Amino acid sequence: MLPQLDLIDLDQPALEGYRRFVSCWLSRGEGPAFLVDPGPTSTAPRLIERLRALGVARLDFILLTHIHLDHAGGTALLVDAFPDARVFCHQNGRQHLVEPARLWEGSRAVLGEVADHFGAPRPVPDRAFASQADLTSAGIAVVPTPGHAPHHLSFLHEGTLFAGEAAGTYLELARGLWYLRPATPPRFFLETALASLDRMVALTPEPARLAFAHHGLHEGRVRDLLRLAGEQLAQWVQAVRHALAEAPRAEFAALRETVVARLAAADPHFALRAELPPDIRAREEAFTTQTLRGMVQYVAECAGR
Repeated sequence: MLPQLDLIDLDQPALEGYRRFVSCWLSRGEGPAFLVDPGPTSTAPRLIERLRALGVARLDFILLTHIHLDHAGGTALLVDAFPDARVFCHQNGRQHLVEPARLWEGSRAVLGEVADHFGAPRPVPDRAFASQADLTSAGIAVVPTPGHAPHHLSFLHEGTLFAGEAAGTYLELARGLWYLRPATPPRFFLETALASLDRMVALTPEPARLAFAHHGLHEGRVRDLLRLAGEQLAQWVQAVRHALAEAPRAEFAALRETVVARLAAADPHFALRAELPPDIRAREEAFTTQTLRGMVQYVAECAGR
């Protein structure tokens, strides 16, 4: 039997469309009880309250796919509430959690007002970190999946692959349909992201479930979805290449309009953005812009080699 999974939403009411987006996974069963991506500082009290309501008295691990504020900002508060929990992230992210001043400054520079809504991260005690051997002994496999961030990791436990943002942003819609969008902020390297997806496709046996950080659970045919995510990435980059070739001096806003129009016609899962609620669609418009900025930079750098 697969472990019980709970998806705990950490909505940001003050930010348009930030619902069904920032979220945390709780896994519990006969093996370890753990969280994946506890979310930002501002929602940590709400998450702790929800965990208590679910009857969670102890956590073994807090797993971080990456250390961006919306995934890891509240880690220290969770450690305070569950002192037995051990934290695991990529080695390159660990020091930024122990001494988060640079992480906070960099996040505010990139996110602006959004970072203020997420809240400043508090230091995570160095003693709180787990080793990869600790996870292995608990039956949790660590899968390196750089692409969305150089330090991005995914985690595999008893048939569930927690992929963070390595396969993009996912939203279930009505009639069994689902929306999918790449998540590629600057700096983006297509080859790195595709290699990460290939690494997940190669997992044996095939995972039964794919848990997205943003947002939801895809059950069955996991490899097919991961392959689709790779095809989508390549398709988006190719659309950017064509737009830049046709109008190399165009402003980014014009390039974006051209590329989005083409993808809306050619990418059936991105085209389903038309079925998103208005506020979530507005959020996705902003993140589509961020994704395309990373791709434009990548294509321009490739052309300049």
